[in-house]
Amino acid sequence: MRQKILVTGGGGYIGSHCVVELIEAGYHPVVIDNFSNAVRGEGDVPESLQRIEKFLNTQIEFHELDLLDKPGLEKIFTKHSFDAVMHFAGLKAVGESVEQPLRYYRVNLTGTIHLLEVMKSHGVRNLVFSSSATVYGDPQKLPIDEQHPVGGCTNPYGKTKYFIEEMIRDQCTAEKDWNAVLLRYFNPIGAHVSGQIGEDPQGIPNNLLPYVAQVAIGRRNFLNVFGNDYNTPDGTGVRDYIHVVDLAKGHIAALRKLKDSCGCKVYNLGTGTGYSVLEMVKAMEKASGRKIVYQIAPRRSGDVASCYADPSLAEKELSWKDEYDLERMCEDLWRWQSKNPTGFRNGTVP
Repeated sequence: MRQKILVTGGGGYIGSHCVVELIEAGYHPVVIDNFSNAVRGEGDVPESLQRIEKFLNTQIEFHELDLLDKPGLEKIFTKHSFDAVMHFAGLKAVGESVEQPLRYYRVNLTGTIHLLEVMKSHGVRNLVFSSSATVYGDPQKLPIDEQHPVGGCTNPYGKTKYFIEEMIRDQCTAEKDWNAVLLRYFNPIGAHVSGQIGEDPQGIPNNLLPYVAQVAIGRRNFLNVFGNDYNTPDGTGVRDYIHVVDLAKGHIAALRKLKDSCGCKVYNLGTGTGYSVLEMVKAMEKASGRKIVYQIAPRRSGDVASCYADPSLAEKELSWKDEYDLERMCEDLWRWQSKNPTGFRNGTVP
């Protein structure tokens, strides 16, 4: 029998790429999503999952569900016997979280509490959580390893990730048969090699690479580069970008780790290499063959000069390491963007 994995937020960017890797690794994913970051396709199924069904020639069980709907969640757990849960669902825009903190706390924290309570009542004790390097706040040292202090978050989004980590950690301490792997992502970019699924921001992209890709495809006129006076080689901010498929493979490695009765473990998922904004612009110009117009704008409050991971613990304990370089990340992103100039709504009714 294939292991059955509940994937919350499995219609979104990272969740959908993890669904692909789960299927290819022989797992049976059951996906729930409330469409807050997924495009609705035919039959009220996320367009991302419909495309995966086509290119993998498979069927994916999907339920439209919000984690705030605890009775609905109970029904899913009553219907299925899950081996583990992969928890991606949540609101994720840093700027929006500053403007709407209560909404972020209600959705991210209450949703996760419901999930943990329902897992507990149904005897499901294995969890992989989608956390973030934002829990580290402003880096006190570089590269950032898992021992770096956490909790000094600069925005409510980061705080929700930190609070959820603490809730999971406390639950694993209280009940020794619980196992959890908390994965702190750095900056996922790129797309599946098929060009069929990728990041499709609703509205103005919050992240650099989707914005750059939209400038390259002609959806946006130019890129604002926020600050060119940082203490970095070219004055622009440096970040650790990781291919989303490498990230997804890290989740499969985390699932395997749960089998060791590992308790609560934390791993960075990054490459350990930082690239500046202008280096990313150049890499996307090369991948797309197009000039990307940019202008220098004032720094954004809350942005740090440099942030990159020490990913060696994941390599040592999960036998996981990134495979795809920057050129490949940009090639795959450009394939997705050029095949889908307006994202998943290409050919579907907005």
